[in-house]
Amino acid sequence: MKNLSKYLSAILTATMLAAPAFAQDVLDPAAAVNDSGDTAWIISATALVLLMTLPGLSLFYGGLVRSKNFLSVLIQCMAIGGICSVLWVVVGYTLAFGPVTNGFLGGGLNWMLLNLGNVREATTIPESTFAMFQMTFAVITPALMVGAWVERARFGWVIAFSALWLLVVYAPVTHWIWGGGWLSELGVLDFAGGIVVHTTAGVSALVAAIMLGKRIGWPKTLMLPHSPALTVAGAGLLWVGWFGFNGGSALTATDDASQAIINTHIAASMAALVWIVIEKIKVGKSTAVGIATGAIAGLATITPAAGFVGAGASIIIGALASVTCFFAVGLVKNSFGIDDSLDVFAVHGVGGILGSLLLALFISEGFGGTGYAENMAFGSQFVAQLIGVATVALWSAFATFLLGFGISFILPMRVSEDDERDGLDISNHGERAWDLD
Repeated sequence: MKNLSKYLSAILTATMLAAPAFAQDVLDPAAAVNDSGDTAWIISATALVLLMTLPGLSLFYGGLVRSKNFLSVLIQCMAIGGICSVLWVVVGYTLAFGPVTNGFLGGGLNWMLLNLGNVREATTIPESTFAMFQMTFAVITPALMVGAWVERARFGWVIAFSALWLLVVYAPVTHWIWGGGWLSELGVLDFAGGIVVHTTAGVSALVAAIMLGKRIGWPKTLMLPHSPALTVAGAGLLWVGWFGFNGGSALTATDDASQAIINTHIAASMAALVWIVIEKIKVGKSTAVGIATGAIAGLATITPAAGFVGAGASIIIGALASVTCFFAVGLVKNSFGIDDSLDVFAVHGVGGILGSLLLALFISEGFGGTGYAENMAFGSQFVAQLIGVATVALWSAFATFLLGFGISFILPMRVSEDDERDGLDISNHGERAWDLD
């Protein structure tokens, strides 16, 4: 009996000591334990998004250029990935997702990824996992712009411009919409980057292409893709990686993620089919480059709406993406004479803008969407989306011009004519992608 009394006393004491800690875990959100399933999914999605840049985007763009410039595209994508990753850790994350102060830039609490929470606010994943996932978005967004200046931009200028662009354009816009900034307060929605990623990169790419000027001989000289096969392979990697891009943006391993992935796949499928039908009607042939480009147009256009709309709406969005982006390609190159070499604005910029505006219609429960937020309807949501798109497009264009022009005083934007004729693989890097001797 005496021993039993000692045991009961010990158990009671341990319970009383544990009670405050137990209460703190329950009552204090900062002490909450992350969900291992959600965390595992976002870590996997992070790898998928990085796959989009390395090697997906590299091969997609690389196959579209002439063989003498193939290696330069791969090096630019990889170098941009490296420098933007480092900058994201040092200061980019805190500018984008640091504490909300004035609504324009995040506070500096999280520079060098210091002071990260056990769980990111409003999620069930560690903040380190969230920061890592968002880092891959910060990598691919400036890398998208490579397609606008291929075959003529100087390597040093590309890297300097991309690094500063990340801090001046991407990070602030991310804070405005995803970090609790002023556009999110206005009600602007962007599930996975139609505005944050595709509008910023597309508009900036157009401005950069105008500033750089046309490639020597364009458009009189045919500059055919040297390897449509590599382009299709790259598009396939982008397509699969986009499941992490859009599905991961749900930040949870639930039906929110699976619905976003279904919508992503259906929109890409429809867009790819519609593109090759248009090609058949317009030029008499359905091409490998065409089906790859159509798929990317569909992926870019569904991105802002992927988690907000139904599968039926995704089919419509995919079809509209191909029709709109196909004719945007001709408008930019033929009507305006702008050498946006790999159609970054026409596909990513126009697609992202279109999807961001269509979101306002198809988010309606009547179309199978998630429904409007309180005090929002089609009209007010469309106005919010329009303000978001217009503001971000204007800021992207203005900042790109200032950055591109300013950097060119130190690092010229364009290679010499001799270097351009020789190809950037040899002139910039001293190597050849293909040794056919």
